[in-house]
Amino acid sequence: MDMQWLDDVLVLLEEGNLTRAAARRNITQPAFSRRIRSFEDWLGVTVLERGTNRVEISSALVTNEAEIRALVNRIRDLRTRIVHFDPASSTISIAAQHAPIVSTFPDMALRAKHHWPALKIRLRAGNLRDCVTMFLRGETSLLLCYESEAAGPLPFAPSVRRALWGIDYLIPVVGGALRYTVKENKDIAADTPAIVYPDNSYFGEVLNKAQRPFSTQGHSVNPVCETAFSSGIKELVLKGIGVGWLPFSMAYREIESGQMISLANRFGKEPLDVAIYADTANQMAVSLLDVWTSKTS
Repeated sequence: MDMQWLDDVLVLLEEGNLTRAAARRNITQPAFSRRIRSFEDWLGVTVLERGTNRVEISSALVTNEAEIRALVNRIRDLRTRIVHFDPASSTISIAAQHAPIVSTFPDMALRAKHHWPALKIRLRAGNLRDCVTMFLRGETSLLLCYESEAAGPLPFAPSVRRALWGIDYLIPVVGGALRYTVKENKDIAADTPAIVYPDNSYFGEVLNKAQRPFSTQGHSVNPVCETAFSSGIKELVLKGIGVGWLPFSMAYREIESGQMISLANRFGKEPLDVAIYADTANQMAVSLLDVWTSKTS
């Protein structure tokens, strides 16, 4: 179908007369009539009732004028978007655990925006299992997650590419009034309140396996609150509610300012990879992966 046929039809509907419509289209009336016939041949039905000294536009065409006009606008808009398509101005969807959204993604977003200012990002937050499911279903093109060094990378197909943003650590921290109960050797009473992770959360599984004190119900003498949300644990720790385990990248500013005290020298730390997975079928996802893992970006 020729787009000019639809333009002809719209002008004909506006003018209601072949002669005036042909004049507006800057062609002769016979030529205009032939184009309308071509449209009718494509459509498979007649839209003009031609009689002696009169031409009537079919009611089907008149009734659908608004739809024809909307269709023409949509086609032109689509053509413009295809012709001027810029991958950097598209939207990329990322499945990400709650913790790295808070601790590392802001810096990643800044680096992405430096290279592609028009890039739009849609974050889908969830626990690790939910994020993996979204990624595998194709709902997102990227996956951002923490991975325990002991557990190793997730087992994806060869069409999925893995890279590292960096290394982080889970560390025990204390804040608020509880800071003043910490001894010089960074020890603290075993019955100090603890804000713990659920056993079935990713951090809970990692800390349980390492048998870290104050981490889960089974490794805490006095668990006062249980949550899988690291950002919530951070705020509770700052209020002095209990000892909590946080990614170092989420807590280092407060440690430097003295609002929190790290107990890692006494109770150890758990290494974490900040991993990014990209669906190689999505070029923008691969380009982001390259930028995020480049040492010169």
